[in-house]
Amino acid sequence: MSQTVLTVYLRRYCHLCDDLLAALAPHQTRSGFSVQEVDIDLDPALEARYGTLIPVLCGPDGVEICHYFLDEAALADCLGKIR
Repeated sequence: MSQTVLTVYLRRYCHLCDDLLAALAPHQTRSGFSVQEVDIDLDPALEARYGTLIPVLCGPDGVEICHYFLDEAALADCLGKIR
């Protein structure tokens, strides 16, 4: 079975993005998923879609789990549906 990959849409200069990544780290260790970081400033379509909504955490299906801050209950729900 392949590893679950969650995507974080972010900006490199965003402190909320740094906070979300830091909050995800212990969950990654426990649950064994990886995180793909996508800088929206490198893609005009993503910048238009997410704008100031970042950071946005999405599941492997592309569905938004949460934005701005980590929603641990929503993350657990997403991971529970995968396993």
